[in-house]
Amino acid sequence: MKTFLTILVTALVVGGGTWLANRHLSPAAAAITRNDRQPLFYQSPMHPWIKSDKPGRCTICGMELVPIYPGEKNLDTTAAENLVSLTQNQIQVVNVETATAKVQALVHTLQVAGMIDDDATRHRIISAYVDGRVEKLHVNYMGAEVNAGQPLADYYSPNLLQTEREYRQLSGELRHNTALRLRQMGLNPEQILAVADKPADSLSSQILAPIGGTVVAQNVYEGQYVSTGQKLFELADFSKMWFLFNAYEQDMAWIKLGQTVTVTTPALPGKSFEGQITFIDPSFDETSRSTKVRVELDNPIIAGHRQLLHRLYATGAVAVTAPATLSIPRSALIQTGPAAVVYLDHGGGTYAQTAVIPGRCGDTLVEITAGLTAGDKVVTNGNLLIDGQAELNRSFATTTSPPVVPAIAPTPVAATTLTESQQQAIRSFSQIADAMAAALAADDLATFNMSSDPAIRETHNLTAALHGLTGVEALERVTQSQGFPDLKSARAAFLKFSLAATAVLEPLRTNKDIPPFQIWECPMIDQAIPGALKRGRWLQTGNRPNQNPFFGREMIDCGKEIKP
Repeated sequence: MKTFLTILVTALVVGGGTWLANRHLSPAAAAITRNDRQPLFYQSPMHPWIKSDKPGRCTICGMELVPIYPGEKNLDTTAAENLVSLTQNQIQVVNVETATAKVQALVHTLQVAGMIDDDATRHRIISAYVDGRVEKLHVNYMGAEVNAGQPLADYYSPNLLQTEREYRQLSGELRHNTALRLRQMGLNPEQILAVADKPADSLSSQILAPIGGTVVAQNVYEGQYVSTGQKLFELADFSKMWFLFNAYEQDMAWIKLGQTVTVTTPALPGKSFEGQITFIDPSFDETSRSTKVRVELDNPIIAGHRQLLHRLYATGAVAVTAPATLSIPRSALIQTGPAAVVYLDHGGGTYAQTAVIPGRCGDTLVEITAGLTAGDKVVTNGNLLIDGQAELNRSFATTTSPPVVPAIAPTPVAATTLTESQQQAIRSFSQIADAMAAALAADDLATFNMSSDPAIRETHNLTAALHGLTGVEALERVTQSQGFPDLKSARAAFLKFSLAATAVLEPLRTNKDIPPFQIWECPMIDQAIPGALKRGRWLQTGNRPNQNPFFGREMIDCGKEIKP
């Protein structure tokens, strides 16, 4: 039944699309097109493989064939497959929402992960300039915070002591040269100036911190002899830290020097640090296809220690705004593999699948580089369900289309001579279908249920007699079952039966060998049967006036006759 409803939806869409196309022609142009030219053939707008050399109706759905004139494109299945039509009730149930494609700024927050590292330019190793012995340590543990010029250790060196004594005894050029030797032995200018006033019995000199920072390594102890070049201390200035993260190839379109990055770490919940990108490594790693990006952060001292610790794990958010570009909400894009589509709202409950080429993805928007223009309305909610219906359309076209389509379809069944058994089957079936419609029109559930069993028998007789006629098998699949508990369920079941029955029998109405019958259509079926299509048809025999089986006595005369 779902497939049959899909057929009807597609028919309405294609028919509406043809009407819209014709509206664009001026009256004069339309007159020339229709009056001065002869059609090449006639084609079903719903089932394009059904063609005829003269006017008529589709042998599957009963829709009137559309003339195809020279220079016009044939109706193909692609348009019908990619179009979906919904009633207002269905739109509300699916909760279809749309948005307009427009040129706007693309905002993107790039989430990255990395590590807090120390600033390599603020890192110092202190080594012995001359051979000697460590007399006393002023800083004897790792993690100690020191200031620039603060004593780290007292150091005894015979060579250094001898040079200091010479400095005190000399003057002029000789003293200047001796001062240079003291610089080479590790004394800073202030220490050299203080040598002149240094007591003669003082045997040691002090090793001072060249920068302020944190002691991250202590490699000597008091009384230890050291040689020239031996590592004594390691200092790191943690007042500035680096946040290092990997940026992958797809991220590089967003990352630029000077951008602000907000950094957080699980070690400091609720706190964030802001810094700017100061360096992007120009060399990509071949294995990971990524490169290092560096962000410089201030690292204040709170409660006696630095907030950001060395080697902490951290995450960053890079907020960027791209120049204005044509974009749509990300929820509108349906992408499976390399293909990407959206559904355009054509108005009136009609939605068309359109292929697009997406560009960069923002937080809520996606850039569209091809396939849309500013002002197009795209479906942002409910598009997955619409896409599912479109897929059903394509599946139906694939399974029902013959492998080879002739240029002109065979003459419709309506124009052929029916056998006696076929005439009897059509006559009996139409009488039962009419009786069922009349029972529902009179709100008579009991009579309708009594008609269900004969309807099953006559449906089997009809499908056997008209074996091979397209659409008959679909009718048999929706045959009524007996014993409906209420009029609501009975009418819902009858709608499925009646839609299939009229699709099969409508093309046969012009045949002179069978008694005449009428096809009636109600334009508001969805009001009587929630979730149904907007329009529904039923069959009546004789000359009795319109009696709507879906509304009954509530609205008995709703509907119009569909003329052959």
